[in-house]
Amino acid sequence: MQIQRTTKYTDYSFEPIEARLFRLRGDVVKDADMMNRSEEYWASMRQVPLTRTESSMDLFMNRIERVPGFRFVIFGAKALIENYVETGTREKPSKFDFGPINTTVTGNYVDGTRVRLSGMTTAKLNPHWFASGYGAYGFRDKKWKYEGTLTYSFHKTEFFPWEFPRHHISATYRYDVMSPMDKFLDTDKDNVFVSFKVTTVDQMSYIREQSLNYELELMSGFSVSALARRRNDEPTGNLFYLRNDAEHTPIHDITTTEMGVTFRYAPGETFINTKQRRRPVSLDAPVFTLSHTAGFNGLLGGQYNFNLTEASIWKRFWLSSWGKVDMTLRGGIQWNTVPFPLLIMPAANLSYITQKETFNLINNMEFLNDRYASLAMTYDMNGKLFNRLPLIKNLKWRETFRFRALYGNLTDKNNPFKSTNNNLFLFPMRNGEFTSFVMDPKVPYMEASVGIYNIFKLLHIEYVRRLTYLDNPGINKHGVRFMIQMIF
Repeated sequence: MQIQRTTKYTDYSFEPIEARLFRLRGDVVKDADMMNRSEEYWASMRQVPLTRTESSMDLFMNRIERVPGFRFVIFGAKALIENYVETGTREKPSKFDFGPINTTVTGNYVDGTRVRLSGMTTAKLNPHWFASGYGAYGFRDKKWKYEGTLTYSFHKTEFFPWEFPRHHISATYRYDVMSPMDKFLDTDKDNVFVSFKVTTVDQMSYIREQSLNYELELMSGFSVSALARRRNDEPTGNLFYLRNDAEHTPIHDITTTEMGVTFRYAPGETFINTKQRRRPVSLDAPVFTLSHTAGFNGLLGGQYNFNLTEASIWKRFWLSSWGKVDMTLRGGIQWNTVPFPLLIMPAANLSYITQKETFNLINNMEFLNDRYASLAMTYDMNGKLFNRLPLIKNLKWRETFRFRALYGNLTDKNNPFKSTNNNLFLFPMRNGEFTSFVMDPKVPYMEASVGIYNIFKLLHIEYVRRLTYLDNPGINKHGVRFMIQMIF
């Protein structure tokens, strides 16, 4: 076998490059826009003309699009894959996109059936200023919900404000109904696929929130983000805030004013951009995060002082032909005396769609802690077993194993069962029985799963089993989860 590679260079210079330009940028310097170039750019940079066959692809696509009805097929396929509908054409790129499409019709316990219309501007309208938002209506509670975000990017962008390296500031106003676990989802909380739950999620809140967020990323992989937020939380559904006093005084709502900063270091990280978000494609380097959030009593109506510190590390370990292991360690402390909505809740995921770093069999707010440490481990054998089984190996299925553990503790000052502090709230209840519990400091919560992916090159299915705290009421001891996953 003979392979020949030819590389050509033009427009080069022998002038020395200043050393400061390489400072804190690692061993490899990457163009921030290298994964997001337009066709016009590549046409201008191409030194060797395309062959006749290569250059005829555009003509072929134009002929296909003129086939009656095929344009609608392309439109539907793009909307399904990209999850957005563009308002432009190839000649006039879209300045405004409608989407995400999978949030248009969904539902939850409070909204009932919920319809939503969402959209965002692109850099083709303005490369620095971006607007996005949605309006939604719930047919059960008969209330409108909405969100609007205005973002200014200090860098001139090609399409979206999250292009690497990010440097932007954004302001958001939101009024919506949410469950406490929505913040742990990787996708939009209104994604129709995660709206189907394995159990009824009826403890929710109306959230009215104003926030200001600043984010700066450096080419070295270091980033810092700062957040200022005022939030009003009004419980609804079967969630009630009852003061820890003799009368169990009901609390209509609570307000917090907080400021936080997050440091993140991911050396060598590279992304590809999608319509909804960007996804990392270089997964060999570790990712370190450290965050601290402080709440202020009396500032802009805030009712509580609190300090929450969290840290995490993610790392992939390659095992040669035996596959790879992804491991995440997290830990956090709530330093102050606070009611249960401000305690640390497990990263619960009650949808049928699995996520690597969430717990599939923990109920909504099942455990409440002010100290915690968690472990999420995924072992992908990359077909080491299935490739040795007759017939099965021809399907090219791949096996994967997961283990998740949570160690938590609730100190006496935040435990309404041991403290008489009237500023605490009783734990959540349903039909007179508590639905949230205090963990045994000597017994961690654990769950494990066995999965198969690459089914039809697309589907991932896994069986999950709960290993501890099997006597808690209303739990699921096991279940089946799945997700759409394409791995190349």
